[in-house]
Amino acid sequence: MGPTDCIFCRIVKGEIPAKVVREDEDTLAFRDIDPKAPTHILVIPRRHIPAVSALEPGDAQLAGRLLLAAKEVARAEGIEASGYRLVVNNGAGAGQSVDHIHVHVLGGRHFSWPPG
Repeated sequence: MGPTDCIFCRIVKGEIPAKVVREDEDTLAFRDIDPKAPTHILVIPRRHIPAVSALEPGDAQLAGRLLLAAKEVARAEGIEASGYRLVVNNGAGAGQSVDHIHVHVLGGRHFSWPPG
C-alpha cells in the first residue's frame, strides 16, 4: 500500500473526513473511529511512512515531533495528569491495521499491565 491508497494519507489530503483535534505542518491528530478508551486519538505524520521499521535516520526529528504532538493531545484532552498510554504497533503481527505510522493516545480509564 502506498500513499495514493493509504486511508491516513487520504485523511491528510481531506479526501476522507476525520474529527481532527490537533494539526501542525508535520503531524495530524484525530479521533479513532473505533475507540478502545474514553479518549483514543491517533497522531500521524503528514508524510507517508508505512511503519516504525521504515523509519530512516533522517526521520528522527519527525519521530520526536510525533511524540511531542501526542503529549500536546493528552494535555488538551485533559488526561495528562491522570496518565495516558501511547501505543505504536509495527506490522500486522503486532496489530498495525493501517500501513502508515501512527501513535495511539489512550486515556480516560485505568490501564493494566500487561495489556489484555
